[in-house]
Amino acid sequence: MPGSSAVANVERILKTSKNITIIRLLGVKSTLAQCCMRCCTEEKIFRCVFGSLRRMLHLCSLLVSRSPAMPLGAALLNRHVARSCGRLWWDVPRPLVHIRSVSRAQTGTRRSDEEQSWDATVGYLPFSRASIGSFFQQQPELKNPFLEDALLRGYLKRHLPSQEVFSDLSAFGERVAKEVDGWGRECEVNPPRLLHFDPWGRRVDHIVTSAAWKRMKDLSAQEGLVAIGYERTFGEWSRVYQMSKLYIFSPSSGLYTCPLAMTDGAAKVLQSTGVSWPVEEAYSRLTSRQPERFWTSGQWMTERRGGSDVASGTETVAIPQTDGSYKLHGFKWFTSATDADMTLTLARIQDRTGATTPGSKGLSLFYAEVSRDKDGLLQGIEVQRLKDKLGTRQMPTAELLLDGLPAYRLSEEGRGVASIANMLTITRIHNSISAVAAMRRVVQLARDFAARRTAFGKLLKDHPLHMQTLSRMEVETRAAFLLAMDVCRLLGREESGLASQQDAHLLRLLTPVVKLYTGKQAVAVVSEGLESFGGQGYIEDTGLPTILRDAQVLSIWEGTTNVLSLDVLRCVARSSGMVLHAYFSHVKSLLAGACSLSSLSPAVKAIDSALSELETFLQDAATRKPAYLEQAARDLAYSLARIYAGTLLIDHACWKGASHLDTYAALR
Repeated sequence: MPGSSAVANVERILKTSKNITIIRLLGVKSTLAQCCMRCCTEEKIFRCVFGSLRRMLHLCSLLVSRSPAMPLGAALLNRHVARSCGRLWWDVPRPLVHIRSVSRAQTGTRRSDEEQSWDATVGYLPFSRASIGSFFQQQPELKNPFLEDALLRGYLKRHLPSQEVFSDLSAFGERVAKEVDGWGRECEVNPPRLLHFDPWGRRVDHIVTSAAWKRMKDLSAQEGLVAIGYERTFGEWSRVYQMSKLYIFSPSSGLYTCPLAMTDGAAKVLQSTGVSWPVEEAYSRLTSRQPERFWTSGQWMTERRGGSDVASGTETVAIPQTDGSYKLHGFKWFTSATDADMTLTLARIQDRTGATTPGSKGLSLFYAEVSRDKDGLLQGIEVQRLKDKLGTRQMPTAELLLDGLPAYRLSEEGRGVASIANMLTITRIHNSISAVAAMRRVVQLARDFAARRTAFGKLLKDHPLHMQTLSRMEVETRAAFLLAMDVCRLLGREESGLASQQDAHLLRLLTPVVKLYTGKQAVAVVSEGLESFGGQGYIEDTGLPTILRDAQVLSIWEGTTNVLSLDVLRCVARSSGMVLHAYFSHVKSLLAGACSLSSLSPAVKAIDSALSELETFLQDAATRKPAYLEQAARDLAYSLARIYAGTLLIDHACWKGASHLDTYAALR
């Protein structure tokens, strides 16, 4: 019989084996023979025996190595195994026998580490002799963010159908996906650090940033991320083009969009105050495309007494000098992107007696360059410490002592707050773009992951509830995108001299609205997005938590939600309600254009109803005490945002090039 022959062959092989001592040591000779009953040829028996022998020798080596008295025996055994069996190991079958370690754990203790088994019926166990298994989750792939964003491409095709713009954004999107995103991750894992002193004890206050952070600065210049807004090659649509590029860049930028926002805001202020000495060179550098000339600007406003309340919170004083310049003395509590080349800041001018004017009327706007003397020491600045933040860790944020910082006054004396109004418009729009970009990035990654991850027997994209969740995230992202881009459109019209009175009113009203709304929505959408990845969304190594941590700051920077809600009320009051009149007029005109499409009638009716309720509320609020409307300021701002965004979704779905997804979003 084949079985009897197999047993005889096994006995013969075992007797002649150089490893017979080890085999007998384990007492498994007969077991091997029995397990090879089905092997009909000597070759198969030979392969079977040495396949099992390989595992036994490994076990034996473990046993020997466990004994402190047998290090030499372990070395000899390893050498013997390598000499006699090494050439066979890559050609043997998986283990076919069941082996238990001969060592035993003591009663009441854990089982011994080497105690393990191989199932004779399974053949191969995925975790045998391995520290991890053979299955790995597929990570989401970041693809070209421009080509993956149908809404962005559709919006530009409708409003700015330029092949030059499309080619530039497509190429930039490819670079972001393949190169820049890695830089952003490097900025996160290699955050800035502060060196107070050099090796010889001299104070240097050197902020050390990563190489990737420095590459971001060069890239920003080369790609014209600030310059595009001032070159105005595309007229009133130049701002839309610029912000589209920043929208692609932001989630991969390692937070470099923050210094770019302040740089853009500073350029706007210098432009509005008149580009002349001493800021002519600075303006040229802020808007340059040459990396070696490009400057970034800080925005040093926040002091210990307050953030948004600069009128009562600013203690920094400016001491006049004989040459017309000033020396600044004060403490700046929160300065983002502290490695900037220049800054704009507020201070109170001292008179000859040392007195200053309190309140906002005592504040003036100053320009200062951040420079070092011939010994490498900062002029008039001491960096006290870097902030330890929840997010935005990629970017240096510091507390600064201004001790005689040379500066020049930009505004009229006492007109500092009014002079930074243009800067706040720019930085709040930048904040909104970053918020929408974070939402879009997490939706893109979650959508890609849904096509890769299997759960409960099918891909996530085949689970209706999961896809409904992603759909809701998509609608929120689309609404926020259209709202932000429409404010960019209004800014472009104003800067090009094409804005009507209605456009000007809308820009003033919607700037705080878009900032506060997108800042809050970003946190909600990104948080939901992380949940769609399960536990991986909570793991720092994936880079996903960074999106959420960085999104948290977007509702704080450039004014918190409540501060901006009150700004909306001030805007209404100062315009005697004209901004609201412009708002209602524009929304109604957009809805009128959509009435001809029956497919959108449910959405039109819903927005029209919400608009009527808002009008009724405002009429009622006008008859009450001011505290009533102040208490409802946040709800009012949210209503203004959602009604306007919903109207823009409908308007975009009316476009002749709209897709079924545009219609779906409008109906939500």
